[in-house]
Amino acid sequence: MQPPHPHSLVRDHTVYACVMGSRAFGLATDDSDTDLRGVFLAPTETFWRFEKPPTHVEGPAEEQFSWELERFCNLALRANPNILECLHSPLVEHVDATGRELLALRGAFLSRQAHETFARYALGQRKKLDADVRTHGAPRWKHAMHLLRLLMSCRDLLRTGTLTVDVGDQREPLLAVKHGEMAWARVESWMARLATEAEEAVHRSPLPPEPDRARVEDFLVRTRRASALRAVEANPDDEVVQRVVRGRVLRER
Repeated sequence: MQPPHPHSLVRDHTVYACVMGSRAFGLATDDSDTDLRGVFLAPTETFWRFEKPPTHVEGPAEEQFSWELERFCNLALRANPNILECLHSPLVEHVDATGRELLALRGAFLSRQAHETFARYALGQRKKLDADVRTHGAPRWKHAMHLLRLLMSCRDLLRTGTLTVDVGDQREPLLAVKHGEMAWARVESWMARLATEAEEAVHRSPLPPEPDRARVEDFLVRTRRASALRAVEANPDDEVVQRVVRGRVLRER
C-alpha cells in the first residue's frame, strides 16, 4: 500500500482548521488574503513505514498550510506565536471531536515562556525593520503594523493569562501604521513602550512558569492509540496490522 499523498492527509484527516492573518486579527481590508491554517492527524499506521508522514503540508488550496498534530503540539508547547494564535483564532472553519479536545487544551500550552518566544520573534522582526530604514529610509509599514500587534498580544497574554487574537479598538491606529500615516519615530516609541510593558507583566503574570506537557502528551498518546484501533477495525484481514496493534497497543491499555 502506497503512503497517502500529503494533500489527502489534509483533505481527509484534518481535525481543526481556521482562518488566520489579517482577517482573524480584525485588520482585514478589501484586498486582504484569506490565510487558511489547520491541523491534521496522520493515521497511526502511516508511522510504521520507513517513509514517515510529513510534519506539515502546503495546500491544497492557495494560502493554506497545515501541521501534523504532533508537530503542532510540539510547537505550541514551545510557545510558538503563530501556533498559539492559530489555536485562538475567532474564525474556526472546521473542528471534529479530536479538534475539540485540542481546543480544550489551549490553556495547557500557555505559560510565561511566551514572553521569551514572542520577544525573540519581535526582536528579529525589529532588526529587519531597522535594516529597511537604513537602506530605504522607511520600514515596510505592513510588517511594522504586525510587529506592534504581536507586542500587544504578548503584553495582554502575560497580563491576563488569555490570548486574544482580534485587535479590537486598536484596529484604526494599527491600520494608520500600515498605511504609513504615523511617523517612524512615533512607531518606534510605541514598540518600545509595549516591550517594556510586556517585560513588567511577565513577573506578575497569572500564567504558570511552564506549559502542561504531561497533559498534552496524554492527549497525543490517546489520539494515536484510537487511530491505531480504527486501523484494526478497518483492516480485519491484514495480519500485519492486527499483529502490530493488538500486540503492542492493546497490551498497553
